[in-house]
Amino acid sequence: MKLAEIVRVDSKGRITIPMVVREALGIVEGMNLVLIADIDKKEIVVSPLPTRALSLYEFYIEIKDIPGALARVSNKLAELGVDQLTTQCTIVKRGELAECILIVDISGASKPLEEIRASLMELPEVQLVNIRQLRR
Repeated sequence: MKLAEIVRVDSKGRITIPMVVREALGIVEGMNLVLIADIDKKEIVVSPLPTRALSLYEFYIEIKDIPGALARVSNKLAELGVDQLTTQCTIVKRGELAECILIVDISGASKPLEEIRASLMELPEVQLVNIRQLRR
């Protein structure tokens, strides 16, 4: 089910998430949300984050635009104990390149961050992996 609501941005750039949306998504006061802005589409995706303690990172990954490429990246992350909280991918050039932004929790990971990055880079479809820590 999808909900659509119109909200107004105030002078400080804030919006109020309507109560019906907050209730449907389980958003409560003090909860953290992740915002992913797609500049090309002029779109913002808002996703609630779990309330447990997290070690949050953004993985920017460029992959070959071939069938199964994202699945192989996801499988590798799962093998390493990395929990994907949100994933957004866009095709840059059909049949050649896609870019993905993954918000992940590495608190349960079996390897340190640099080894996770190296493991992803070993996949033949992965062309670039940039990682940055997110604020909590």
